[in-house]
Amino acid sequence: MADEEDETGFEEELDDGTGGMDAGHGKRKRLFSKELRCMMYGFGDDQNPYTESVDILEDLVIDFITEMTHKAMSIGRQGRVQVEDIVFLIRKDPRKFARVKDLLTMNEELKRARKAFDEANYGS
Repeated sequence: MADEEDETGFEEELDDGTGGMDAGHGKRKRLFSKELRCMMYGFGDDQNPYTESVDILEDLVIDFITEMTHKAMSIGRQGRVQVEDIVFLIRKDPRKFARVKDLLTMNEELKRARKAFDEANYGS
């Protein structure tokens, strides 16, 4: 009986400890769960990873995005996030910088390909 009370109290402490962003708003909608599950599987996790693992990872991702966005808004043009601001922030992390360069290059190639496709189909 005492064990049941301790376990219940422990669960309540865990629920209270998540106050931060979830406080007063109930359960937060998970934005990246599906993508994170696929990524986790791709990096060697189980095909159906624990929901708690996905939730923790999603919290880390959201915290990272929020922090980077706030930093980007404070440099460059105040209150606006531009690609150059993000590149500036990650310039000292070679892996992230290389990945961003690759993604930006691919984005430009896709834009050119779409433009050429549209011109070929619809004429100039």
